[in-house]
Amino acid sequence: MEFRPCIDIHNGKVKQIVGGSLRDEGDRAKENFVAKQDAAFYARLYRRYQISGGHVILLNAKDSPYYAETKRQALSALRASPGTLQAGGGMTPENAPEFLQAGASHVIVTSYVFRDGVLNYKNLERLCAVIGRDRLVLDLSCRKRDGAYYIVTDRWQKFTNEKITEALLDCLSGYAGEFLIHAADVEGKSSGIERGLVEMLGGWNRIPVTYAGGVGSFEHLRQLREWGQDRLNVTIGSALDIFGGTMRFEDVLAFLSSENTDDVKPGDGCAYPQYDLFL
Repeated sequence: MEFRPCIDIHNGKVKQIVGGSLRDEGDRAKENFVAKQDAAFYARLYRRYQISGGHVILLNAKDSPYYAETKRQALSALRASPGTLQAGGGMTPENAPEFLQAGASHVIVTSYVFRDGVLNYKNLERLCAVIGRDRLVLDLSCRKRDGAYYIVTDRWQKFTNEKITEALLDCLSGYAGEFLIHAADVEGKSSGIERGLVEMLGGWNRIPVTYAGGVGSFEHLRQLREWGQDRLNVTIGSALDIFGGTMRFEDVLAFLSSENTDDVKPGDGCAYPQYDLFL
């Protein structure tokens, strides 16, 4: 299980939000944390620790008055640490090459592929033709309804008719090199992970999968490792101290790199460097 960092950008600022609160109307969201530092700062921080595979997400729609600044922040992060971060948020075959050229290792896509509530194979094939399977990450972020996990689009606001099942994962793995899956109902709440979703994903195990949503403690990380059979990578946002939370960033890295996590205790990570080292 590897740590996959995040840089979520909303209204031109790096933020941690409650995922289910995001609304395009009025560019609103319930905020857990608004950073004083810009997106490039966090990209340099992750590069300093040689962490790759994380994602930069643009959380504004393209018609938002904030989109231009959000995009500028995203591109600056990609340029600050080229080849180490994935880019997502409103990606299409038309704009994806710009983000790849700016330094994105992969492009993350949801809404373009899931149109009008269903999987659009024509769009998916067009993306693969432009980007290539190995550089395409499908974001299958989901919310629970009627006992099943349904993929949601448009910044987690719209339900599709597509359930996350092993059959769907098998199918989509032929088009993408990785999956990114936010459990949107618990995203930003640090209240615990979605066990049913984690067990399904851990039992599938075909291509790399990054799980995000609800991690708020080291006990949650132990559960994720157990329930996901140590096969899932993890993103932690609001709970990290670098985003105003209580989980020390370096302790998380120490925990995830240890085979015997019972021996890892808060404070075992090396001294957290001062921010000005990265400015």
